[in-house]
Amino acid sequence: MQYISTRGGGTSRTYSETLLRGLADDGGLAVPQELPRVEAETLESWRALDYPALAAAVLGLFATDIPADDLARLCTAAYTSDLFPTLVPLRPVDGDLTLVGLSEGPTLAFKDMAMQFLGQALEYALEKTGGVLNVLGATSGDTGSAAEHALRGKDRVSVFMLSPQGRMSPFQRAQMFSLQDDNVHNIAVAGVFDDCQNLVKQLAGDLAFKAEHSLGAVNSINLARITAQSVYYFWAWLRASDAVASDERAGFEVSFSVPTGNFGNILSGHYARAMGLPIRRLVLATNENNVLDEFFRTGVYRPRSAAQTHATSSPSMDISKASNLERFIYDLVGQDPERLRALWAELDATGAFDLSAEQPRFADEFGIVSGTSTHADRLATIRAVHEASGEIIDPHTADGVRVARDHVEAGVPMLVLETAKPQKFAETILEAIGLEVELSPALRDMLDAPQRVTELEDDEAALRTFIDEHALR
Repeated sequence: MQYISTRGGGTSRTYSETLLRGLADDGGLAVPQELPRVEAETLESWRALDYPALAAAVLGLFATDIPADDLARLCTAAYTSDLFPTLVPLRPVDGDLTLVGLSEGPTLAFKDMAMQFLGQALEYALEKTGGVLNVLGATSGDTGSAAEHALRGKDRVSVFMLSPQGRMSPFQRAQMFSLQDDNVHNIAVAGVFDDCQNLVKQLAGDLAFKAEHSLGAVNSINLARITAQSVYYFWAWLRASDAVASDERAGFEVSFSVPTGNFGNILSGHYARAMGLPIRRLVLATNENNVLDEFFRTGVYRPRSAAQTHATSSPSMDISKASNLERFIYDLVGQDPERLRALWAELDATGAFDLSAEQPRFADEFGIVSGTSTHADRLATIRAVHEASGEIIDPHTADGVRVARDHVEAGVPMLVLETAKPQKFAETILEAIGLEVELSPALRDMLDAPQRVTELEDDEAALRTFIDEHALR
């Protein structure tokens, strides 16, 4: 399996090479030359596997340059009971919806599911090459803490994580800024997430600087994240279909509702569906920053400026320019890099592009539908779920539940991907149901711990200087 750029430049690379590079040299994103197919017989043979073994089976279709025994060892190390006391439980909310529990890991967010594997895989690849990696990433809340907790203390990796000043919850800040490891560098940028993401792309696009400082990426532009996230779509389908008669399983469809900011999580579902997993609908749920909902409803993609990006009570989705949409557009235009480059040139020149002629294909061909949830919707949904089931869900998951309800179909289970634990958003939970979420002693200690962070203006030169002074060589 080889990987190429969405924009058609450069040479094909292996999974391990792609893992270490982040953005392609031409500014595009790495994609498989051809997605692997999973036939019904293979899918059924995976039913008895535990999560680490299933991860090794699915990822083995992508990471063909990593020996199977090594890949199995990496997956076993990533998904231990110490890190994940429970692995991806399915919990019914009511007769229509089921939560897919993705937030059982060390930072209480779904990002742990891919990031723990990525940490193991990066260390493995760097040991093979004898190199070092300076990870440059941007976070709107959960990616940063998951990456830092997966990579902290590793000898061959340093982490430079950009976050928007004042735009994360106190819990999210504490999870990141309380870390004192020498290889973790938190940088709070005066701006919004999109400003942070733009800085990452600017430095990653400077090939000389990228090579000199061994820059890599761990946010969802890194294809390893996307492939690792696809595993839990397979796991959730297998668990949802356990009760179905064996002769009916091959055609058994489910739908997934996915709270969406940077389009990485739902892209993993898009890939799983394209590989043959029987997914009826992928329901894209946005908050008030609903650029993606507007695109999937109208076909017009018009990202908003930093000033137009709202600060909401589901802050990890406060994103107006989703990096991973490029991978979907690449598939939409028939994997034609020339057409994709033309669309991105139009976007740069005019601030938008129009694919309204293609819009019917979003649902008909790719199964993607969408909707928007507001702060009032989140509060009402958190309250309704708690009253119906006793579950307390975080505000991002509430966005997923709210939009999912508009797309429930008779006989098709609707699985909502959980985003985070409610402890990360205590103020919104208190507002919704009047309850203080319970914190363990360890979490209370984290919130009270000293915090270490560097504040920078939204300035490329200042970031370059900081990285130059602190990068591993």
